[in-house]
Amino acid sequence: MLNPFPGLLIYSTLAPFILRIVLGFIFLDLGILDYRKKGYMKLLGIVEVIGALMLFIGFYTQIAALLFVIISAASFYIEYKADTILKRDIVFYMLLLAISISLLLTGAGAYAKDIPL
Repeated sequence: MLNPFPGLLIYSTLAPFILRIVLGFIFLDLGILDYRKKGYMKLLGIVEVIGALMLFIGFYTQIAALLFVIISAASFYIEYKADTILKRDIVFYMLLLAISISLLLTGAGAYAKDIPL
């Protein structure tokens, strides 16, 4: 099947850039919320904030995406096994997992410090 918008294919490197920035904002917010809690959640908040900043800059994007895959998968599993399941939370963590896997597989995209090999 032919592509209905072949002219848009020249912007294909912008898709990972957009995903990178959106995921960075989400994990920056989650990291700040986790940092305000006590215990190991404070450490998780620091990791999330550092990972979000790495995504904003595009520095070691695939490493940050791998961390977010692990965090999102764990959060999804915890929400799935919880007694009171809020469907919104499961879909939210599933979406974060999908975006993180996409960035892990595609790389940083445009406007990044990562240099593709």
